[in-house]
Parts: sequence; C-alpha cells; structure tokens
Amino acid sequence: MDERERYKQLVGEYAAALVESNTVIGLGTGSTATYFVTALGERLRTGSLHNIMGVPTSERTAAQARREGVPLTDLHTHPELVAAFDGADEIDPHLGLIKGLGGALLREKIVARSAAQFFVFGDSSKMVKTLGVVTPVPVEIVDFARPLCMRHLQALGAKPVLRQRDGATVITDEGHVILDAFFDGISDPDALNQAILAIPGVVETGLFLHMATAAFVAGPHGVEVVHPA
Repeated sequence: MDERERYKQLVGEYAAALVESNTVIGLGTGSTATYFVTALGERLRTGSLHNIMGVPTSERTAAQARREGVPLTDLHTHPELVAAFDGADEIDPHLGLIKGLGGALLREKIVARSAAQFFVFGDSSKMVKTLGVVTPVPVEIVDFARPLCMRHLQALGAKPVLRQRDGATVITDEGHVILDAFFDGISDPDALNQAILAIPGVVETGLFLHMATAAFVAGPHGVEVVHPA
C-alpha cells in the first residue's frame, strides 16, 4: 500500500470510529469511502457498533455495504439522517468542495442535504487554496441537452468534456451523463454554481458549498479535523 492509500485508510477508519450506535447515516462513494464502509463492517462484526443503518449514495456503495454486513435503508423510510460521511475531490479553506469524480454527485448531494451533519474526509492532497485549479467540476446533465449544456459551460469559461470510460459514455445511477467542466480556478464558486444550475438540462453540479460540518484530513502527522475558515 502506497502512502496515499495508507492516508485514505487511516482517515476512513477515523471517521468510522466516530459513528454512534442506534443511528441512521449516509454512506459516501469513492476510494476513501470504501475504507470507511469496510471499517464500519468491522466495528459491527466485533460488536463495538450496533443498530446502525446506512443510506448509500451509489449502487457501488450499496453492494460493498451488503458484503460488509452494513444494514441499508433509504430516504423514503428514513428521510432525516444523523450524519453523512463522504469523501471529497477538493476541499478549500471554507470547506467548499468539489465532488463527483466517482460519478455519484447527485445522490451524494441529496444524502448530504438530508443529514443534520455532513462530514467529509480525504488525504492532505485534497486541500486546495482555490477550487477548480486541479479538479474539474462534474456536472450531471440530461443527455438530450448535452449540446446546449456544453455551449453554456464554454460561455462560463469552462472546457467541458463528456465523461467516458473504456470508450463508453459513463451513465450515472439515475440514468444521466456527466460533463467534466475544467476551469482555471474558480474565483466565485457560489456564482458559478448558480450559473451552471440555471442551464436547462443540468441536473446537479459537483460544487458542494456551505454544506460540510467538518473535514477529516489525513497526512504525515495523522488526522487533522478542519472546520470552515
């Protein structure tokens, strides 16, 4: 395991240790969230955690949770969650986030908004001064509107690219496609988020703003808890 993977495992286990028994929580998607779900399963098996249920943010997370023995539910049954735990692709000093490189941004945002507290985690490479310098903003759209969405994103200064994998267009769990909008840094994330959401055919953006309660960031000196600046 390389150093970055070790940090992901460390912070995933750290977050899982904070989950309390008798709660319903949101289960994130992504490489770090995988370690979180694995650690939850281990706590359940050893008896240090009991009577929890998780609302998964993707079919991939749901499948892992079943393998690990983590009981699942949904928002129809449990519309209000105690907390949601998820990874992030970029985290700025105000805990503004870019999420969605794992393709689950729509369900991730729905679950995060359904939770009383939203905790994000990642390794120290995720911390940035300005969003959008390294990572594109994923934009989930209705494919019918792709030409319009691409044209409007370009007008906003982005270089939008249809997300593909192994030569095939990536389809989200909700049946949409994703445009990865590359910017040379984002000076006003709130204004950009609203401008993108105003484009007909856009379902959701990967800008998660004013949502995170705290971030758990793993690095050479262990896990640091970061609060909004």
